[in-house]
Amino acid sequence: MPQDVVLVPGLWVPAATMALLAARLRRAGFAPRTFAYHGRAPLSLNIERLAEFAGRGAPHFVGQSLGGVLIFDMLNARGDVPAGRVVLLGAPVRGSLAGRRLARHAIGRWMLGGSAERWQEREAAWRRSEPLGVVAGTAPLGLGRLLGRLPGENDGVVRVEEAALPGAALALVAQGHSPMAISSRVAELVARFLREGRFA
Repeated sequence: MPQDVVLVPGLWVPAATMALLAARLRRAGFAPRTFAYHGRAPLSLNIERLAEFAGRGAPHFVGQSLGGVLIFDMLNARGDVPAGRVVLLGAPVRGSLAGRRLARHAIGRWMLGGSAERWQEREAAWRRSEPLGVVAGTAPLGLGRLLGRLPGENDGVVRVEEAALPGAALALVAQGHSPMAISSRVAELVARFLREGRFA
């Protein structure tokens, strides 16, 4: 029986952006389903909705950008929600310099909505026993660069140091932020991690 996988897209993008990744995971023997949410809604509301959507069957989780942050925060906060393996794609769980820059402007704060406070710089630790994999991009091609230079390796929106976590497996890919969801290489890495709990 195919293993259940919950996919969560990033901020400002429809659930359909995960369709190609879902198709590739389906061909790899998984049963993906995508969680849709309102990015401007309070983070706590989206976390509770995601927990309900996940159900009780210990699915794997894969999330891009804010979708990955939602998964990370939900599973850390809700020890009662069972999970399989978890992969975060360009998810700034340690805060986002680009997000903080955007939040300096009124229109930016409106665009970020309920996620604005989450982009403050912070320590982050995985408090669960399930295997966690992080995929971070190193091709600086993303809208975050319009707000100023991003120091260090980054995908144009999220810096590698904002996504990497102690104890998590890390895979670096030469991808920009948004293209990660449609990358065949990223899909291969995700499928391998969901099967084996490791990237290599």
